[in-house]
Amino acid sequence: MLDTVVRKLVEFSYERALRQTFLGNSVKVGERQLPGVWAAYRGVAQILDLEPVHDVYVSPAIQWNAMTIGSQRPMIVIGSDVLGKLGPGEQRAVIAHELGHVLSDHVLYTTALAILLAAGSGLPLGLGLPVRAVRAVLLEWVRAAELSCDRAATLAVRDPQIVCRTLMVFAGGMSASDLDLDAFMAQAMEYENWEDGHDRVRRFFNELGATHANAVRRVSEVMRWVQSGEYDRIQRGEYRRRDEEPDVREEAGDAFDFYAERFRALFRELGENVTSLGEQAANVSSQVADWLRGRGQ
Repeated sequence: MLDTVVRKLVEFSYERALRQTFLGNSVKVGERQLPGVWAAYRGVAQILDLEPVHDVYVSPAIQWNAMTIGSQRPMIVIGSDVLGKLGPGEQRAVIAHELGHVLSDHVLYTTALAILLAAGSGLPLGLGLPVRAVRAVLLEWVRAAELSCDRAATLAVRDPQIVCRTLMVFAGGMSASDLDLDAFMAQAMEYENWEDGHDRVRRFFNELGATHANAVRRVSEVMRWVQSGEYDRIQRGEYRRRDEEPDVREEAGDAFDFYAERFRALFRELGENVTSLGEQAANVSSQVADWLRGRGQ
């Protein structure tokens, strides 16, 4: 019953109130209002085969972000500050990313996560621990959902570089025309190839409480996905249709293998770090002993 309860909660407690808020204090995009943004929305919706029409708002209340709200009839809200920094291609990528959330019905579980984030801190320890565990799982899921929507954006704009450029704008807070994509891609490679194991482990734990992966990691994930051949395969029309049942067992097995390898790698790095710290401590102890012996003489 969780799906039904959360959907009703979204509809009555959040969706209606927020729809009234944005309708009363933002700009609703349409054929006569920001027609370029509206045309981008209609084009992306057609590519992703989405109906019915969803409301699109531009608001200064959403600072440097875009979001999808609602369950029964989701709406897209784009921050006016970020919209002004995006060219037509990047605007299309942002809209496609948000429509990816609609297409995948992500809003239901992102709302459940929001409820847990709000309620989890005030719970007693006995009840708080399982809630924190569920919250951690949902946070991992929502970070993966963002990567899925980056893929949806790549398919809709049909140019991975536009999606990477959009992520660069979000990371830098400046217009794409003032930034260099090649330099940002090199930055992403530097981040991926960082050798210090201590820092890599620290990244993992810092990411546990985040709803989005770092922009450079998202760029790397987009390009890795394109280079794997999946992008071209889907563009050729080789993908599962809505009336085809997914192979849940196979997908669960893939997920298990992915996370098993991820945690094996993490534990390897943890072990290497412990060994390294032990060697450093032994070296320091030896140096202190030598110094004491020297003082004694």
